[in-house]
Amino acid sequence: MKKLCISLALVIAILPVLTPSASAAKSWYDVSSPFTDVDSDDYFYESIMWAYYSGVTTGTSSTTFSPAATCTRGQVVTFLWRAMGQPEPETKKNPFVDVVPEDYFYKPVLWAVEQGITSGTSSETFSPSDTCTNAHIITFLWRAVGAPAVPITRYSSAVCPESYAWCQRAVSWADSSGLLGILREGFDPTVPCSRGDTAEYMYRALGSQPN
Repeated sequence: MKKLCISLALVIAILPVLTPSASAAKSWYDVSSPFTDVDSDDYFYESIMWAYYSGVTTGTSSTTFSPAATCTRGQVVTFLWRAMGQPEPETKKNPFVDVVPEDYFYKPVLWAVEQGITSGTSSETFSPSDTCTNAHIITFLWRAVGAPAVPITRYSSAVCPESYAWCQRAVSWADSSGLLGILREGFDPTVPCSRGDTAEYMYRALGSQPN
């Protein structure tokens, strides 16, 4: 029952809702947080306010964001799809047996695969409930902005183990563009990415100040 409640809370967190206007704010630090677990002193405060007020994601409840909770593949492509303006996928062909039209992530998955941002875990499965690591999210973002051709840096070679060599160029891009921010020193591509860190990465790559 506890696992079911947690799963339902995370599903609620990605459902689209109308969020309060932040048009009068000059910075995301100027807007108030509706979440008791997100404080203005937190490094991810500005990022979460951007994600919330921009409709990228909501909280896991009306008063909690659960910044330490991890993100699934289905959630991350949905966040990314919303941050990119919710583009309509051109393809209507769905190759995945574990992704159906009723899923909240249906269009985001089709769009992400169509754009080459990610692929399935097999020719027939997307595994939307699998947890995303830091490497996955950084790579998704790198591809979403056009996969800039950057040289592999000493930093990315050092932090990416041999089994994660596939993400070295994306990590090099993230590091050289300042995407990792204060997370740089403790960055581990193999660790599951939290909701707070996901918001941080996305805001640094795609975010903007309030209009």
